Amino acid sequence: QVQLVESGGGLVQAGGSLRLSCAASGRFSLYTMGWFRQPPGKEREFVAAISWSGESTYYADSVKGRFTISRDNALNSGYLQMNSLKPEDTAVYYCAANFKSPLNTVVTGYRYWGQGTQVTVSS
Repeated sequence: QVQLVESGGGLVQAGGSLRLSCAASGRFSLYTMGWFRQPPGKEREFVAAISWSGESTYYADSVKGRFTISRDNALNSGYLQMNSLKPEDTAVYYCAANFKSPLNTVVTGYRYWGQGTQVTVSS
């Protein structure tokens, strides 16, 4: 199994940027990683995913062209670079992982989850 801890959230103005980090225990290189978010009063939704090899990525249409998912397996870390942030990006962001699984865009596709980090984008 793997333990995940997110960091890097905060308050930014619309148009600004944030970089979220996901620190993992164990051999993170063996895990597919995804980012999800949960806006206030809404269900958790897919944001981005990256294969365990790092060669494949997938993005939700709402963030495509603005967000970039990456990983550094040597540091057992995953990242979500968020640019051109909009107020509708406001949510708790979660890092998720699953052992050597295909890319997945649904919550049920990931077994391990972090506790989340708050991202708030002001107008």
